[in-house]
Amino acid sequence: MNAHENKTGPLHDDELKKRMQGELKSGHSTRAREEREPEPPGEDQPAASRSPYTPLSGATPPGMTPEDVQLRTELAQHLGRSVYPADRARVLDTLREHHAPDRLIDTAAELPEGQKYGNVQDIVRTLGRGGE
Repeated sequence: MNAHENKTGPLHDDELKKRMQGELKSGHSTRAREEREPEPPGEDQPAASRSPYTPLSGATPPGMTPEDVQLRTELAQHLGRSVYPADRARVLDTLREHHAPDRLIDTAAELPEGQKYGNVQDIVRTLGRGGE
């Protein structure tokens, strides 16, 4: 299979980037035919951005900061569900096994010994990072 047949290869990505460049720079569609336009969001849906580099938005649960939500999300991605109930050692071992960033491992190292955690929210709350 050559590079032109690989629909997920770097050549295809570069070609898509070139095609989308005008649309991304202008902030609106450059399509001439209206029926090819994406549907606008509904009244109860957030507006979608055309750029993948825009910050994520949404409601932050009461008692949590956006940083707390980010920490909870990253921990959940690296820990999975099968680790629970877990103690400090199991949390740290699982983070290392899943190649979590050092900052997550360092943060989890602050967990006290001798305590069991039923889910990622328990971990975040124990770390004093807010909770729903």
